[in-house]
Amino acid sequence: MSALLVDSHCHLDFPEFQGRDDELLGAMKSNNVGWALIAGVTLERLPGVLALTERFSNLYAAVGVHPDTQEGEDPDEDRLVHLSDHPGIVAIGETGLDYFRLEGDLEWQRERFRTHIRAARRTGKPLIIHTREAAADTLRILEEENADEVGGVFHCFTETLTVAQSALRLGFHISFSGIVTFKKALQIQEVATIVPLERILIETDAPYLAPVPHRGKLNHPALVRHVAEEVAKLRGISIEDLGAATTDNFFRLFSTAKRA
Repeated sequence: MSALLVDSHCHLDFPEFQGRDDELLGAMKSNNVGWALIAGVTLERLPGVLALTERFSNLYAAVGVHPDTQEGEDPDEDRLVHLSDHPGIVAIGETGLDYFRLEGDLEWQRERFRTHIRAARRTGKPLIIHTREAAADTLRILEEENADEVGGVFHCFTETLTVAQSALRLGFHISFSGIVTFKKALQIQEVATIVPLERILIETDAPYLAPVPHRGKLNHPALVRHVAEEVAKLRGISIEDLGAATTDNFFRLFSTAKRA
């Protein structure tokens, strides 16, 4: 495999990875994974994320507060814009809606989502979208807030082809995680064969969702190659072509990321 891969979404700042930076980066190199993007989940964790981007030139970051996070700072638009000035920040997120874990009045979640979209439009940086059991509201708010001006990616895609097509019309990319390697993930596998190649990204969402043959174990960016292999197989193309396309897609979308 000659084309370097990108893990477009992971969480290397999580406790599972503490003290293992050199090991993880070494594994990436051994598996032809050239770069990784660390998605934000809280502002309290951001200093640790930025420290990784400052130490390793092939790691990038996004700033945001995960939709089901109820503790810690809930940033306003100006705060997100200010934080995104750091050279390691290439996107806003992850953000979106999650109706799976939370119940009751979730208007606060929708307002937080709007805040992130507005910050993205002001900075010109793309959005990293998390949506779970909330696709209709996610798409509606993206449309209402003119998110097509910046685009972004629906990360760890688990929705229907119809949702994917709506996201594509809004200018978003679709990212596939280790779930696409699961035997029963037929709906996601179908989407992976139909989404235009120039709009696909791949990811691990590490430390979660390790792909087959590592399912159930700790996930890490080096394992994104298994995602690449599965998507390439589903589409009937070589992993070299899949890798080249998804890497080009990443750097075109996250245009402030330096291709070190």
